[in-house]
Amino acid sequence: FVSLATQMKSGQIQVQPVWCSYDGRHILVNTEKQRAKYDNLHARRPVTVLAVDPANVYHWIEVRGEVFEETESGADAHIDSLAKKYLGQDTYPYRRPGEVRVTVKIAADRVQTMG
Repeated sequence: FVSLATQMKSGQIQVQPVWCSYDGRHILVNTEKQRAKYDNLHARRPVTVLAVDPANVYHWIEVRGEVFEETESGADAHIDSLAKKYLGQDTYPYRRPGEVRVTVKIAADRVQTMG
């Protein structure tokens, strides 16, 4: 899991744990289009992603960047791949009727690490 920080319309910061993957250039997160997280990512592009090593909290990586691209194309397959990675299940088990999934690509502007 990583922590994803986005900015809400009010200016407050929202931080949530999310699943993610990496395509060799971008961090990819997946969300429903109906969620506040999507609204934040779509309207205010700067984000921060923080990953902490659960075995040693003094080992972490912070990525500051912004939304590079968002797409519905392939988003269902992406959430299924994340379900396989994080749950060991072939398909995402929490789908709701009518939900629209979006894959968001985040481009790094600054990376900082410890450990």
